[in-house]
Amino acid sequence: MKEENAVQLFEDKQVRSIWDAENEKYYVSIIDVVAILTDSLDANAYWRKLKQRLKAEGNETVTNCHGLKMLAPDGKMRLTDVADTEQLFRLIQSIPSPKAEPFKLWLAQVASNSLDEMQDPELSIDRALEQYLKLGYSESWINQRLKSIEIRKELTDEWKNRGLKEGQQFATLTDIITKAWAGKTTKEYKVLKGLKKENLRDNMTNTELILNMLAEASTKDISAAVEPKNFEESKKVAKQGGNVAKVALKELESKTRKKVVTSLNAKKVLGINDSMNKKKDE
Repeated sequence: MKEENAVQLFEDKQVRSIWDAENEKYYVSIIDVVAILTDSLDANAYWRKLKQRLKAEGNETVTNCHGLKMLAPDGKMRLTDVADTEQLFRLIQSIPSPKAEPFKLWLAQVASNSLDEMQDPELSIDRALEQYLKLGYSESWINQRLKSIEIRKELTDEWKNRGLKEGQQFATLTDIITKAWAGKTTKEYKVLKGLKKENLRDNMTNTELILNMLAEASTKDISAAVEPKNFEESKKVAKQGGNVAKVALKELESKTRKKVVTSLNAKKVLGINDSMNKKKDE
C-alpha cells in the first residue's frame, strides 16, 4: 500500500490522514475526529469508552477499524486507530454533536479533492496556496514555502532511491542537515520558536526557509553526485549539505550583524492567530 501522510484543517483544527493511492482511499485518525466533534479534554478516553460500547453492541464498523502509524504531537510516528471515509460516516452517527453534519460534508470534499489531485497534481498546489492565504501568510512567503515543499520532495525521492527508509532514518538525516546549518536539531529549533504541534517550516521566516532549502537542495545534489551506499554514508552527505547553507548563514550574519535563526514564529512575524497556527508537518 503506497501511503501519503497529510494533515487537513477543519475549522482550524488538525485532522491527520493517510491517502492510500493504490486503493484510492483516505484513512483518517479517529482520535482527531472525536476531539473535533466532542471538544473532549481527553479524546483518547472518549474513544476507548465509545469503542467498548460499540463492540458490546456488535458494531462491525469498530471491528473493521485498524491502526496505522501517524505523526503524534511529540513528533514521533505512533500507532493510532484509523477509519476510511465510509467507516467514519457510520461512527459519526454514534457521536452526538452539532458539528456532525458539517464535518461529514467537509470529509466528503477532502476525499473528492484527493481524487481530483491524482488526475491533476497542480490542484494540490493551488489548494495549498489558497489555504496559506486563508491563514494569513504573505504571498512572498507562500512562494518560498511552496518551493521548499518541492525541494523537500526531491530530497526524499533521492533518499528513497538510495534505499533509505521513511520514518526514523529520514528524521535523523533531517536533524543532521538542520543541525549543520542552523546549529539546532529540529526539536531544538521548535523549542526555540515556542512550537508544539505546529509545523516548523510554517514558522520560519523567508530567510530561514531559503537557507533550509539551500541545505536540502545541496544535500540532494551531493547525494546524487557521490552516490552514498548506505545510511552511514548518507549521514555524512547530509552534514555536507547542511554545511553549504551554514557558510551562507555566517556570511549573511557578518554583513547584517543579525542572527538568522531566532525565536520569531508565524504568530510574531506574520500576524497569524494562535488558533490558526496548527498546520501539519511535511
